[in-house]
This record gives sequence, structure tokens and C-alpha cells, in this order.
Amino acid sequence: MMTGATHFVYIARCADGTLYTGYSLDPAHRVKAHNKGRGARYTSGRRPVELIYIEEFASATDALRREWQLKRWPRRDKEALVAANPLSAIASDRCGATEARRGFDRGATSRRISRSANTTPR
Repeated sequence: MMTGATHFVYIARCADGTLYTGYSLDPAHRVKAHNKGRGARYTSGRRPVELIYIEEFASATDALRREWQLKRWPRRDKEALVAANPLSAIASDRCGATEARRGFDRGATSRRISRSANTTPR
């Protein structure tokens, strides 16, 4: 179990099928903000968004580095990452993903992986 603040990188699927990658201390709260139109400008016109992938980091530096890395990946690589890493119910509840998905589930499965910030695309 990690001590101190936990930092997350997440991928959300927008209503139009596009993917949004972001950083947050609380992914569930952030997805709620996206769905109320208070999140990123990109997601405000693509609601609802669904949390589909989460990575957890001990430091903001590592999380932000990973976010920057994932934002440069092509969609096919992000989709492969999401498909290869199912999010467990326990991990989902820990970050609040179950609650964040309530009312916005389009049948997609949420995903999670824990990796170091220097992971490269496949």
C-alpha cells in the first residue's frame, strides 16, 4: 500500500468514442467534473465520459511524465494498453471508478495497470 498522496493517470472514453488522457489525485472526482462540463475543454462537448483506465503513482513527477508519454501515443497503442489491462473491482473502488461510471456505462470495461514512468509503447 502506498503512503502519502497517490497520483493517477487516467484514460476516459468520450461519448463520441475518442480517448482523453489526464492526471488527477482523484480520478472519480475528475470524471464527475468532466461529466458536468467543468473538466477539460476537450471533454466538455463530448459528454458523458467514462473512466476506462488508471495508473497509480507515488509521485506527481512520475504521473505527469507518464501522462505526457501517453498523450503522445497513437490511439491504437492506447486501445491496446486498455484492452490488455483489466481494472479489478477492488482497484476500481479504491479510486472511485465504480461510482464514477454509475449512470455513464456504455458497456465498456474499465482498465488499470501499474507501471513505471519509463514504460514504452508496444
